[in-house]
Formats: sequence, structure tokens, C-alpha cells
Amino acid sequence: MGDFNESVILDAIRRHPAGLSRVELAKATGLSAQTVSNITRRLIDQGVARESGKQNTGSGKPRTLLEIVPTCRYAVGVHLDPAVITCVMVDLLGTVVGHRSRRTPSGGDTDGTVADMAASVRSLVAESGVDDERVLGLGIAAPGPIDASAGWVVDPPELPGWGRYPLRERLSEATGLPALLDKDVTASVVAERWAGAATESRNLLFFYLGTGSGMGLVVDDTVLRGVSGNAGEVGGLGAACSTRTLVDEAVALGVLGGEYTVLDPADAQRGLERLALLAAEGDAQADGIIERLAIRIGRGVCAAGTLLDVDTIVFGGPTWLVLAPRLLATIEPMVARSPFVRATHPTAVLSTTLGENVAAVGAASLVLDQALSAQPRSLLLG
Repeated sequence: MGDFNESVILDAIRRHPAGLSRVELAKATGLSAQTVSNITRRLIDQGVARESGKQNTGSGKPRTLLEIVPTCRYAVGVHLDPAVITCVMVDLLGTVVGHRSRRTPSGGDTDGTVADMAASVRSLVAESGVDDERVLGLGIAAPGPIDASAGWVVDPPELPGWGRYPLRERLSEATGLPALLDKDVTASVVAERWAGAATESRNLLFFYLGTGSGMGLVVDDTVLRGVSGNAGEVGGLGAACSTRTLVDEAVALGVLGGEYTVLDPADAQRGLERLALLAAEGDAQADGIIERLAIRIGRGVCAAGTLLDVDTIVFGGPTWLVLAPRLLATIEPMVARSPFVRATHPTAVLSTTLGENVAAVGAASLVLDQALSAQPRSLLLG
């Protein structure tokens, strides 16, 4: 219970960048003033929190504000995407302090790829100058399906040759860091809760659009993962919204030339950027391809938003960032017109503030979230 209460206090301070006083913490958490005082004293002694200034309440003694010390702890995140492998190091508030990326090797040399990923992680930590004991761990974001309990990726469609691979265990062994594995869309929604556009939302949907697509889901401030960690797969919608499908359609219709034919997931980005440029220049066929994509996504998120009764829908991923203005022009009105989404509350439609590396930041955020957020499961006995 003591650890849980400490996490509740940390979470409350973290969600208020301007700082909170001890009185405000007691009101926000429901904990007694004495408990708040004891925990905050301990957090200050540990260097996790600090006093940041005074708050004048208009009468009586000014209250002392508390804030998180971002540099007291760090986490590393790795996103294994079929097109690119991205590694980031973040501080306690999710701010990226180190980054590197490389094209994902083809050919299915899984052990060699993992060795390269581990070398990138070790280099990031070494270059940061941060003591190893201040690095909480390593988070891994991978395309589904995964076996979350075992830490395996399970035949990812766009990663031929990986089969059933114990990614969590192998990377942990190679880096010496405790590791977590989650789906990339789930990691992305954790990033949005931790450091992105939806830190204040307790019910949100994140739609990831990149090499593949899927949804990360949060209900009542709890990330939904499902029995095997694969919640958020969107079946045919996901396949219809991949970068490869978009470029293949453009090539089939003659909008793009045969030189843009996708042979490898990393090749699709070039065709996508050309398609976006053609649409911006007024090519009706190119714009029609993007419009049909927008309608598919809009219908999907309206249905999911209705099912989960969310107040926030966030979009992100490498493909989204290339097409965001054009896609939002169609999707925002669809959400606004939906009688189910808007029936009793407004629904915010946002683009991620975390850039194209949202899944890698999310991977690192998995570590921060597990280590520092209040986890109700920890109160269960047995």
C-alpha cells in the first residue's frame, strides 16, 4: 500500500507541470495530509521530487509547490518497425534526450538484428553520461501479434523470418537491462498519456498509421491490452490502411509509376511522399486515394470511439505525419457529425505532439509507467 500511495503522489505531481502544493496533493489523491507529507519528504530525499517555488493563496502562508526532477531517472525505448528500427532515451517526463534510427534489415537475421539493436541501446546510454543505476529499464514496441506474457513476437506479417521470437529475453540479455514488450500501438497510447497530447484524458483512443495500423485504447485511465496483449488489432481496416496498400493502389491506378512498386516496407515511404505531393498539387486521382483512406479511418475511429465512449482521439505514426492535414480535413467533420460520438460529450481530435518516433517514446514510457504510475493490480492479494 505504501508503494501504491507513493505512485499516486508521483502521478499527481507529474500530471501538473506547474507544480502542486501538499494541500492540493491531499485533495487530488484523497490521502491524509500526514501521508502526503511523509511521502513527499521521502521523494525529495530520493531526488525524485523537489520544491519549485511558492504559491500565494491570497491569505495565510504561501504554499510550497512540488515538481518532478526529470533527470533523476531515465528509460530506453526501442521500436521494431518493418521499415525502421528506432531507439530513444527519455527522462522521467518522457522528454527525448538521445535518439538513433536505422533501416530495418531484410533477410530475417533475427539474432543479428537484435545484436545491432542492443549495440544502439548501449551506445545511447554511454553517450548520455547517465549512471547505469539511473536507467530504469528497456521498453520494446513491436508490431503485433505478440505473446505479451512470454515476451515473444509471433509471426509479424511485415517481418518475414522472425516467426516466434523471444525478443524481450534476448534484448534484456544483450543489454543487461530489465525489459518490457508491448505492441507498438499500445506503447503509443502509453506515450500519449505520459508525455503527449492526451495527458489529461482518462478515456482515449490512439490510431497509429505507419507501416501498419492499429489502435491503442485507454478506458477509465487503464490501458486495455486484452488476454494476450493484442487488443487494438483492427483486422481488415488495418490491412487497408497500411503504407504499402496506399502506395500499391497508387501504382495500380497509374498515379505512381512502376518505380514506386513496394518491394520492402522501407521503400513505401518514398512513394507515400510522392503521392502526398501530387495530391497537394491538385492531382484528383492522388487526392481521391487519400480521401478514401481518410473515410476508412474516420469510420473506424467513430465506431471504436462510440464503443469505448472516449473523449479524445489521437492520431500518429510516420504515415500520419506525412498526410495529417489532408486526413484531418475529412476525419474531423466525420467525428463531429457522428451522432454516437457526440451524443453526450465533445470528442477532441488531435495529432500526436511526439512526432514520428511516438512508438519508440511509447516503448520507453512503458518502463516509466510500470515503475512510477499507480498500478491498482498491485493491491490485489495472492
